[in-house]
Amino acid sequence: MRVVIDTNIWISAALIREGTPARLVGVVLQRHLPVFSAGTFAELETRLWKPKFDRYLSLELRHRILHDLNAVALWVDIPASIAVQTHSCDPDDDKFIHAALAAQAALLVSGDRDLLEAPRLADLTILNPSAALEMLESPQAEPGR
Repeated sequence: MRVVIDTNIWISAALIREGTPARLVGVVLQRHLPVFSAGTFAELETRLWKPKFDRYLSLELRHRILHDLNAVALWVDIPASIAVQTHSCDPDDDKFIHAALAAQAALLVSGDRDLLEAPRLADLTILNPSAALEMLESPQAEPGR
């Protein structure tokens, strides 16, 4: 299954390795396919390099995270017909929905209320990390299908 994960979840997983976001990321990396677009990866990269994380994440670890995600992800280009669509109250969050739509991903995982409250799209389910983890660990469940 193709899964788009919001920046806040990737960073939470890196910071708290025993938490729900980290477990979710582990399941996605082991059994599913994470999806990035240039815009979603650029946001992760920009945020991960913020000095406020220096005391929690070494430069080496941040390099490794970005390198490894770059290597394993499905990369999508966002067609103009998708890029002009608005779905969220925060237009900056639309890049995650755009990536999911371009990849035909079934799941977008976020802790961002604007994304979680975005209008329902036919083949895309948007869940918080706990609900997504529960769904991904259930052998019979597949969202949006």
